[in-house]
Amino acid sequence: MTDYKKTLNLPRTTFPMRANLPKNEPRMIEFWKEKQAYARMIQAGSNLESFVLHDGPPYANGHIHLGTAMNKILKDIIVKSQNLRGYKAEYVPGWDCHGLPIELKVEHELGEGKQSLSVLDIRERCRQYALKYLDIQREEFKRLGVLGTWESPYLTMHPSYEAATARELCRFMERGSILRRKKPIHWCPSCETALAEAEVEYAQRTSPSITVRFPVHDAKLADILGHEPDKPVSILIWTTTPWTIPANLAIAVHPEFEYLAVEEGGEIFILAEKLFSQCAELFAWKDPKVVARIPGTRLEHLRAEHPLYGRASHVVLADYVTLETGTGCVHTAPGHGQEDYETGLRYDLDIYAPVNDQGFFMSDVGSFSGQHVFEANPQIIAKLEEGSSLLHQTKLSHSYPHCWRCKKPVIFRATTQWFISMEANDLRGKALEAIDRSVRWIPTWGKQRIRNMIAHRPDWCISRQRAWGVPIIALICEDCGEAFFDAKWVRSVVERFAEHDRGADYWFEAPVDELIPRGLTCRSCSSSRFRKERDILDVWFDSGTSYAAVLEQRAECAYPADMYLEGSDQHRGWFHSSLLASIGTRDRPPYRSVLTHGFVVDGEGKKMSKSLGNVIAPQEIMEQYGAEILRMWTASENYQEDLRISKNILRQLVDNYRRIRNTCRFILGNLNDFDHREHGVRFEHMQPVDRYIVQLLADKHHGMMQAYGSYELHKVFHSLHNACVNELSSFYLDIIKDRLYVLPESSRERRSAQTALYHIIYLLLQDMAPILSFTAEEAYQHLPQPLRGDSETIFGLPQQEYGPVMSAQERRLWDRLLQIRSEVTRAIEPQRKEGIVGHSLDCRVTLYAGPDMFQELNEALPSLRELFIVSQVDLAPLDSMPDTAFRSEAISGLAIGISFAAGDKCARCWNYSERLGENVAYPEACPRCSDILEGLKQNMASK
Repeated sequence: MTDYKKTLNLPRTTFPMRANLPKNEPRMIEFWKEKQAYARMIQAGSNLESFVLHDGPPYANGHIHLGTAMNKILKDIIVKSQNLRGYKAEYVPGWDCHGLPIELKVEHELGEGKQSLSVLDIRERCRQYALKYLDIQREEFKRLGVLGTWESPYLTMHPSYEAATARELCRFMERGSILRRKKPIHWCPSCETALAEAEVEYAQRTSPSITVRFPVHDAKLADILGHEPDKPVSILIWTTTPWTIPANLAIAVHPEFEYLAVEEGGEIFILAEKLFSQCAELFAWKDPKVVARIPGTRLEHLRAEHPLYGRASHVVLADYVTLETGTGCVHTAPGHGQEDYETGLRYDLDIYAPVNDQGFFMSDVGSFSGQHVFEANPQIIAKLEEGSSLLHQTKLSHSYPHCWRCKKPVIFRATTQWFISMEANDLRGKALEAIDRSVRWIPTWGKQRIRNMIAHRPDWCISRQRAWGVPIIALICEDCGEAFFDAKWVRSVVERFAEHDRGADYWFEAPVDELIPRGLTCRSCSSSRFRKERDILDVWFDSGTSYAAVLEQRAECAYPADMYLEGSDQHRGWFHSSLLASIGTRDRPPYRSVLTHGFVVDGEGKKMSKSLGNVIAPQEIMEQYGAEILRMWTASENYQEDLRISKNILRQLVDNYRRIRNTCRFILGNLNDFDHREHGVRFEHMQPVDRYIVQLLADKHHGMMQAYGSYELHKVFHSLHNACVNELSSFYLDIIKDRLYVLPESSRERRSAQTALYHIIYLLLQDMAPILSFTAEEAYQHLPQPLRGDSETIFGLPQQEYGPVMSAQERRLWDRLLQIRSEVTRAIEPQRKEGIVGHSLDCRVTLYAGPDMFQELNEALPSLRELFIVSQVDLAPLDSMPDTAFRSEAISGLAIGISFAAGDKCARCWNYSERLGENVAYPEACPRCSDILEGLKQNMASK
């Protein structure tokens, strides 16, 4: 008996079935380093139009988490795909090295030892801390398969970057946009620094809710009420921050609201008319009587009395007073609220905030002195109650600002800070116009989100009371506190620390006499005594000026960038600060498009937290499954929404990965004896089905390139996966096994199929490379040597474009034949279930076709046996259809008859033949296989 297996052209490849990604990916990273894969990718597009994706710098503290891993993978996919699409797209990664997160970590490590260190010592510790985690994160990002200029990233603590940041501050100064004044800002008592809007998070907090009497003894009261009051009169205010009562200087009412004077229990209370019923019920008034109706404007300038200190609390008008809750009379402390502050300026009130940097009351608040503001709430309430000023108290759960870093509640506190004016040079208006006209927002809702933030934000507080950052270059008069920040002088100082080996450290180590311009005197008091400003710049100003430090200075980049890509929280962070800084200094946005992604959540859509035990570290995934699965996960879902991840999701992705890998392995295995230069078949000479599959895959490739171009990565992934599963594994690769394995290795029909596989693998590898970078490279390296391009890496290959491979008419025919194939499969399935046939090769198929279809099928008849994977196919008119035939519902004018194939099964190709054994030398073989075997025998004899 002949061992027919040895006569078949079975697949052979060195591409392993098991990926073993955790073990092999680090080797691939070393291979990319050795072959300079990133440089080759860039060189391949050196003469092309550039595409600049500017990296938003992560903080150089701690290990990366799933969110940062997803972010870097997204950027890598987009950069690689842009190169693939014919652009020169370089990637310069960066790190945010300054700021509170790092300084707090260093302080924690130092403990009490911090007190004995100078500012320069602390800065050096911060620098070393940042360098430590920069190296850690760099290796973790590289482990994800991200290509870029890893050995020359940009760092916000580099002297050239610090100088660029300080120059941008100087530009604002030159434009007259910098203000220094006492103004309430978010202040973190724990971190002892001002906070930007982007550094404030909101969380639920339970606060005291109190209603307080402010007595009125003003002589104007009789005129307002229409009679001389014979009972005590009070204005009722409501607040959830009792600790701000000591700073009260006014009571705000709305000029367009009606107010009531209500008599109850021997007193008269003034409150808003529309809140009267609500308040009467809350205060359990028994028999309230309205004694006067008062327009809000009549109350202006009325003098009330502070319930704790007896000083004046003036009634003022403000249109921000609402009728949602409270009394319609708003407690106003100009030193502890933005609206209160603006009202205070209008009425020339003191911007009074008797609270120090640590959140403790100062000595001028009497018995509360030395108490922390939040801890003083009960004492203040008790004091109000003791003086019969407290009318009502309860508890209220509400959204309250917290520090983004320490997670503790913050306060609004007036301190002297540096600001960028939103109105100077029409910064707000220009920013809004740029949002509307100059930037593409992806997704589109991002436009309205950032627009609302810019439209309603206060001036930008850019000063921080810390050590680790870029200093604000200014001199402060020792006698009156006036600031000197002449732009020409500032620029000269910046150039000095630009040349310093530790950059901005120059400002902290240079003696003040070295910095002061000769003959400088204070313009306010003529003093010649100055000190250096101790504040540093907001870290968001640092990162926000990366357009000046990176885009304008690095050869790999250009200003403005084509894209900024970060999480949706950056509408109030990096997107926001970058926009304001660039508009404020150059009158144009730093980016042409802004793409935002969602956040990582667990499989049930819940936020990940250690307390819930649902946190998954990227390192854990890489150790178990490999970074390739993380990359696949990133691309598999619509990242513009929150991305879910769980063990079940990862297991499903592993299954999807295997399907793609097995498809590549099958193709590689069947190209082992193929050289496209010697064996390739021209498209017009290929078998029709081979042309058809190349056309299908070329169309899919074109669609995937379009999806890459519109950043719809989930469409790319699912199209790639579906191509491997449907068009290839379930269809084409299945039907050509007979040709690949059975026919002579050099037959035109087999070479035609191999030519199609050659084109398909290159299309697949191009589509895979941005997402499945490790696997695409591995498959490329396992291509038979004659099939590899000139590039040593998949990323150095030029893009391959395909025009029409077959005519539109032929394409329509094969689309129809594919539909008929599905109907044949449906017709066979009942026979298989009943055990009449086993494999589809057991079948003989008769197609009963109407006149409109008959001619087409007759011309295609030689291809149908292979297409259906059956032993015999006959064609007959529809009107000869027997009652037992399968009548297609999907295709009009088609019926299908299924019977057992005639003849016997060939032992070599498994097709049935009625001429089995005609060649007595091969009694178990069909005539086709007998001829092939005879040819093999003759070839062996001639060698």
